[in-house]
Amino acid sequence: KPGEIFLALRGEKYDGHDFLEVALDKGAIAAITDLQEDPGRCNPTIPQLRVDDTLQAYQQIANWWRNQFQIPVIAVTGSVGKTTTKELIAAVLSTQGKVLKTLFNYNNEIGVPKTLLELGEEHDYAVIEMAMRGSGQIAELTQIACPTIGVITNVGTAHIGLLGSVEAIAQAKCELLAEMPTTSVAVLNHDNQRLMTTAATVWQGQTLTYGLEGGDLQGQLLDPQTLQVQGRQLPLPLPGRHNALNYLAALAVAKIVGVDWEVLGQGLTVELPGGRSRRYDLSNDLVVLDETYNAGLESMVAALELLVQTPGKRHIAILGAMKELGEKSPELHQQVGKRAGELQLDALLVMVDDPEAQAIATGAATIAAECFSQQEALVKRLEEIVQPGDRLLFKASRSVGLDRVVNQFLNRE
Repeated sequence: KPGEIFLALRGEKYDGHDFLEVALDKGAIAAITDLQEDPGRCNPTIPQLRVDDTLQAYQQIANWWRNQFQIPVIAVTGSVGKTTTKELIAAVLSTQGKVLKTLFNYNNEIGVPKTLLELGEEHDYAVIEMAMRGSGQIAELTQIACPTIGVITNVGTAHIGLLGSVEAIAQAKCELLAEMPTTSVAVLNHDNQRLMTTAATVWQGQTLTYGLEGGDLQGQLLDPQTLQVQGRQLPLPLPGRHNALNYLAALAVAKIVGVDWEVLGQGLTVELPGGRSRRYDLSNDLVVLDETYNAGLESMVAALELLVQTPGKRHIAILGAMKELGEKSPELHQQVGKRAGELQLDALLVMVDDPEAQAIATGAATIAAECFSQQEALVKRLEEIVQPGDRLLFKASRSVGLDRVVNQFLNRE
């Protein structure tokens, strides 16, 4: 926009230095460019701040800007539930003030600085989601954001293909604790033993734990919609045991920053991005649970359990592959199928875009399972078998494209 400074970042497909002319035409007053860039290639008519690394400069500017604000900055990471927990924390805090939160998938080395640079005097809180694809990345994001509260939802198998073991994943997630200021507060899932064990090796500061099995803030799930904690009954904004844990994390943050739970007794509305905890109540008493944004072993099992807890005549799961699991992939897919069988689903339909997804059907030996290689065939089969009163769960990693199957099914009439 006119009056702004253009940052020339390099990516896998594009180089920002190629767009200096465009930025100038749009009114940029200056640009941040790389020192190693050929000066002849850069537009000499635009003032430039030349640096060793434009991404690093961006991160340093964001860190400087964040440090201009003395407000609670809450960082959220974990193998499963990051986005949901971030949204729940933001919703709880918004009952008391103005919240800046991570939008879309701005949870990496570019997105976190982008979010922090949105901070303004109007904000009372910031909730920053942090994702990773390898060791060292959470540490980098923590150094940029300097959180006053660090929330780790759990340690699971997501990205095990990249990091090699659950132990390595735990170490990577706990970089948040190792790098945040010693005056900060850790909010940890008591029920996740791997997390608690690893956290103890890197963090000796103030900690508030939460859980359904124990913890400083222990909740009891009275039914899929109601949580009891510290003598209060609170309606769950999102149903299911896994979301009860996510909500407990938000309640823990509220406790730390002094937000009263009183208003939460009236219920809390949380709108999640597409493909996350979306429920569609259709005609003929059909219910669709859309969990197509992403999938790992833990979130798959949680979604299957939520499906069978959803009252209805029949419970049908439409599943697809979980990605980035490496050599563990066949075993973990088979575990998903085994759990589906244990829950005695009425039908299991598997989208096999990945040969390892076949292991879901193999693991579900005790129930009827069908496999499909084409989305159109899957939709056609759904139309044939679905009956009034059915409850349908759709879940897979995002790249499987099961969201398109959901859309076709919803728009079939």
